[in-house]
Amino acid sequence: MTAEPNRLPDRPHVRVGVRDALDVLEASRQAPDVLSDVLRTVRLTGAMLFLVDASAPWRSHAPETRRFAPQVMPQAQHLVSYHIVVRGQCWAGLRDQPLQLLAEGDGLVVPHGDAYALASDPAVPPSYGDDDAVAFFRSMAAGELPSVVSEGGAGNERTSFICGFLGCDARPFNPILWALPRAIHLRRVTQPGDRLSHLLTYALAELRERGPGGRDVLLRLSELMFVEVVRRHLAAAGTESTGWLAALRDPLISRVLARLHAQPAHAWTLDSLSDGIGASRSTLAERFAQIVGQPPMQYLAGWRMQLATRLLAEHSMKVRAIADSVGYASEAAFSRAFKKHTGLSPQAWRQR
Repeated sequence: MTAEPNRLPDRPHVRVGVRDALDVLEASRQAPDVLSDVLRTVRLTGAMLFLVDASAPWRSHAPETRRFAPQVMPQAQHLVSYHIVVRGQCWAGLRDQPLQLLAEGDGLVVPHGDAYALASDPAVPPSYGDDDAVAFFRSMAAGELPSVVSEGGAGNERTSFICGFLGCDARPFNPILWALPRAIHLRRVTQPGDRLSHLLTYALAELRERGPGGRDVLLRLSELMFVEVVRRHLAAAGTESTGWLAALRDPLISRVLARLHAQPAHAWTLDSLSDGIGASRSTLAERFAQIVGQPPMQYLAGWRMQLATRLLAEHSMKVRAIADSVGYASEAAFSRAFKKHTGLSPQAWRQR
């Protein structure tokens, strides 16, 4: 990944009281959806979705996404991939780590663009090189290949898995991306009749029988399935006590994040953030730093910069207007802060 000026490090565990837990239940009824806010602002966008039907022996692999991201989605800073087994089983993982067995309904997520592999057996050698993989992804993203790919030999053991790729912003501030490990192995990510299983059924039908507008349907499905996978990871990671995803579950910090995301341009202070949530400013500051990994005002500054980069990319607003919209009193103050976070002036970022 590129430089990470606001990376959110892990911190020690913080205890949460029963009263806090009761408070957050009430607050959650009115709080904005912070996860949706971040996913929208980092411009999560489907790049491609396809199905692999494989017969043993087989091995499917990809190099680091930086090798093919410019050809697949040139406007995206970063590519994330996920792979869900819909029939049979296989071995999967990062190229520099031992592969793990995935059964039907299991998934592999590769958030940071690492090289990965899926295979009928870890000992099966690759049948093509990285350059061939790059050429395949380029053609698939261009719509030059069918949505269902056959791979492997003539063995009776068959496996099918869906591969989804999405583009997003990695800089200047993507707390979801930074909260995820290099690889996520999800067990039983789908259950009969749940949301993801319905999405997979819809995707499989569209992949095997493309209708008018099928490409757009598949790209939207790739986004929906990834969001659902992230929600499953959030639920499965319930024992984690630090990091941005843990902050979404914390009774106090989730409310603070909701306030910051609901009104990012507001002139927040520790006093105003702590007002009405049953915590002193010192308690709020300490707990926020322990769980999220940085002080609230530093988090807010990073989030404002992410909002600003989206406005610079998608709108023709003047820099002065963008400064106002993200909470800066002057264009000069905004420009200094923006360059501190990104290394570029707002105008230079817009012209990249």
